[in-house]
Amino acid sequence: MNTLHFEDFEAGETFELGTHTFTAEEIVAFAHQYDPQPFHVDEAAAEDSAFGGLIASGWHTSAIWMRLYVDALLGRAASMGSPGLDELRWLKPVRPGDTLSASLTVLDTSPSKHRPDRGTIHFRGELRDDGGEVVLRMTGRGYFARRGR
Repeated sequence: MNTLHFEDFEAGETFELGTHTFTAEEIVAFAHQYDPQPFHVDEAAAEDSAFGGLIASGWHTSAIWMRLYVDALLGRAASMGSPGLDELRWLKPVRPGDTLSASLTVLDTSPSKHRPDRGTIHFRGELRDDGGEVVLRMTGRGYFARRGR
């Protein structure tokens, strides 16, 4: 498969990145390591929380989106890193058994004015549940090498 460069991305284009099904075991394991709040690590405490049951950490859902992005697109692209996210929203709790679909939509592209070897992709990333509801939305930017530069 050919390497994707800056020139291969067009505003309005959407890339489907794949799916991931969350399990209670992985939710708890991630949370124990990185976000040990009771509604992420303890099913009984989660039942008594505002969420009424165990939910994945928002950081976990973000990490899953990133993994799907790398596996489906970034791993075959001339990525030069990222200056970060502009926005990150967790819109709906993710529960054990939820299967989420990831996508990336190119919002706009701009070649660098100061570094002719690269350009910036402004994107929206989303995770949707089986019903099509967005559970995670982010906007950010990525740097990609320009072809032949």
